[in-house]
Amino acid sequence: MNLEISRMAHSLNEWLWQHEFWLPPGITWEDMKESEDIHYPKPRDLLLSIPFALILVVIRCVFERAIALPLSAKLGVKDKLRPKAQPISILETFYTVNCKNPKEGELISLAKQCDLPVRKVERWFRRRRNTDRPSLSKKFCEACWRFAFYIVSFFTGLAVLYDKPWLWDHRECWTGYPQQPLQPSLFWYYMLELSFYCSLVFTLPFDVKRKDFKEQIVHHAATIFLISFSYCANYIRIGTLVMVIHDASDCFLEPTKIFNYMKWKKTCDSLFMIFSAVFLISRLVIFPYTVLYNTYYYSMEIFQPFFGYYFVNALLITLQLLHIFWSCLIIHMVYKFMLQGTMEKDMRSETEESDVDEERENMMEKEKNGIAHFSNVTSSNYIQRNGSEPLNNRAYLTNGHVKER
Repeated sequence: MNLEISRMAHSLNEWLWQHEFWLPPGITWEDMKESEDIHYPKPRDLLLSIPFALILVVIRCVFERAIALPLSAKLGVKDKLRPKAQPISILETFYTVNCKNPKEGELISLAKQCDLPVRKVERWFRRRRNTDRPSLSKKFCEACWRFAFYIVSFFTGLAVLYDKPWLWDHRECWTGYPQQPLQPSLFWYYMLELSFYCSLVFTLPFDVKRKDFKEQIVHHAATIFLISFSYCANYIRIGTLVMVIHDASDCFLEPTKIFNYMKWKKTCDSLFMIFSAVFLISRLVIFPYTVLYNTYYYSMEIFQPFFGYYFVNALLITLQLLHIFWSCLIIHMVYKFMLQGTMEKDMRSETEESDVDEERENMMEKEKNGIAHFSNVTSSNYIQRNGSEPLNNRAYLTNGHVKER
């Protein structure tokens, strides 16, 4: 049995690493042999990203607790006090097993089971959903961590690439391909980026979930596949361009969130406009020309299309479709900003409708209490206008007689 499994694994390994998949026509793995001075990317190097990703997760936890969380308190980032849902086993079971937002018929059925009014059941679910929403301090800490990383990553990329010829002449990405030696600086830059995105996958269940959660999963998966495949197929030069272009706009996105959580509206609005300009230019102009056009056309000047050519272009186009999706959201927010003069709330964030509904119900109760109070006051005034003394101006003696004050 074990022998059969090992044979299957060996056959799968041989099929997976056929040079036709990874290398241009006419190039085999024999042509990619290393020497003392020349080193090429090896697929097994990617395994280093897993322990590095775990190290980044630990660093993030320490950073958020020791730096970001105290910083949020000093900057006045306060969590909203949310009323907690009372422990009701029937509703809690339905919430965890079935759904978090029941329909009208389900609300009526649950109300009968719990012997409660439908409005109270609806309120319970609103409050219960609220407890699962991330607090403002959690959002602040996450944005601080990502901002710190993107700053380090972006300037690391610039330091690595500023003297590289393919940064200025994009055709240089393919000079000598695929026999392009791997430089140590490029290797560590790749490990830094790949480890970060792997760490985001590890922490995905615990991170702030926004409306584009599914798109974020697709983005992380496409990025990891793109970085990994580009490393194995020695698309290192084009990969470094992709990473530095992405980090450019992310450096402005995270501080925009930070100032939004701090309620610094003017600073937030200014950074949002800068981020929008950088994002739209880098993702819709620079990325298509520098990367897509480069890999689709310039590469064919050196070699004929092969599987790796089609696969890497498919991943890049997937990224570009995500760029277009997010660009539509950003353009809509910019349009709202131009009309209203202030930045609209992040469209990717979940709207806390429960808080709005809670406040609305409280206002209704206050209005009812106000009407009752108004009715009591007018009744008292009516009695006084008809010649009767108000009760609060009378004192009762122990013998039952009334004494005027």
